[in-house]
Amino acid sequence: MAWETVIGLEIHAQLATKSKIFSGASTAYGAPPNTQACAVDLGLPGVLPVLNEEVVRMAAKLGLAIGATVALRSVFARKNYFYPDLPKGYQISQYELPIVKKGDIQIEVDGKEKTIGITRAHLEEDAGKSLHEDFQGLSGIDLNRAGTPLLEIVSEPDMRSPSEAVAYMKKLHSLVRYLDICDGNMQEGSFRCDANISMRPQGQQAFGTRAELKNLNSFRFVERALNFEIERQIDVLESGGEVMQETRLYDADKNETRSMRTKEEANDYRYFPDPDLLPLIIEPEFLEQVKADLPELPDEKKQRFMQQYSLSLYDASTLTSSRELADYFEETVKASDSEAKLCANWILCDLTAFLNKNNLEITESKVSATQLGGMLRRITDKTISGKIAKQVFEGIWNGDGDADTFIEKRGLKQVTDTGAIEKLIDEVVANNPKQLADYRGGKEKLFGFFVGQVMKASKGKANPKQVNELLKNKLS
Repeated sequence: MAWETVIGLEIHAQLATKSKIFSGASTAYGAPPNTQACAVDLGLPGVLPVLNEEVVRMAAKLGLAIGATVALRSVFARKNYFYPDLPKGYQISQYELPIVKKGDIQIEVDGKEKTIGITRAHLEEDAGKSLHEDFQGLSGIDLNRAGTPLLEIVSEPDMRSPSEAVAYMKKLHSLVRYLDICDGNMQEGSFRCDANISMRPQGQQAFGTRAELKNLNSFRFVERALNFEIERQIDVLESGGEVMQETRLYDADKNETRSMRTKEEANDYRYFPDPDLLPLIIEPEFLEQVKADLPELPDEKKQRFMQQYSLSLYDASTLTSSRELADYFEETVKASDSEAKLCANWILCDLTAFLNKNNLEITESKVSATQLGGMLRRITDKTISGKIAKQVFEGIWNGDGDADTFIEKRGLKQVTDTGAIEKLIDEVVANNPKQLADYRGGKEKLFGFFVGQVMKASKGKANPKQVNELLKNKLS
């Protein structure tokens, strides 16, 4: 039987505020356990939550960016469940009336565009963290994360493959970083995902029974977990069994999912409006201000790069995948006075290779955009060749000064004097009479041999274009 995969994602983006959603406690990562949880976060008697206005602004930014409706009235609710890292016995979230409703984003997979609907995005507080290591068989609780502001972004079940799910997650990851509402650090848990997946016979309209894969914190793990779960559910269905509605955990070491608990329904959480918080009312003027402060979004920037810089769809998409990379590219173009394509090639090839080799982000590059632009200027004005530029780039990366300093220090200026190049050509031709006779006898591939010998004699400094032109005249 042919099966169709149905996937929906719930993405938790930790909002980049300095304090928590309902208290003034710090959200800084890496503090000693239980040093950043105040009385409000712990739900001690006599304390009241106070909403952080900045989380409202950030949620509204996302809503406007995805073309959604930002509700002028939304309500916080209590989601009741017992777990050791939830000291209040409930989580403050939004249920029936979320702050963001009905948006979408465009993804591209295998050259095909697809619209993925976003059902809602709602504000909520994070729970603490249970620790199961180094406690001699016991568990510890760190409540630093309790009360950290989250924006849970819930997609429609519009994805039909793990690759579409990863593309959607990457697009949203890029968007929240563009908007500067989340740092996107997946290792620290700032951007994580729960995936809902079910299978149904090809052509069937009704959804199958879904399983939820909990807390996936890398694109690679999302794809691997979904691929495993597809195979598992198909095996269960084709052997005559039924898929259980449950929550499952992904074990990256074994590359498998395993049952964690049966999946709760909404009524299991006994949602009701939080009596300590008034409904959230947003004034239209507030929304207008948020809209005015929106940056150029990734899709808009991609289209502009294609039009303004005549870049291909691939180059424009890659360069705009992060705001920092796009800014680096534009600064390089400005500093270089060179063709945008040359700048794009160096950034996407040579610079990216060095960054990957050293496990660095673009913001940590040892070659600044100004330095790269200065080097590309020397390629454009023929001071150095593209080949020599690779030496210059490595020298800048290693801290040996800017392009001009390194070129001067190493004597790398390109030889463009016609007389000097002709002299080298005469010496090469004179020293290789057999190859000359063979070339003139019809072995035209030997032309490359002569080019190589001249470049070798010039120690790579001769202008390759001039070498080719002068050699053709000499050998004809």
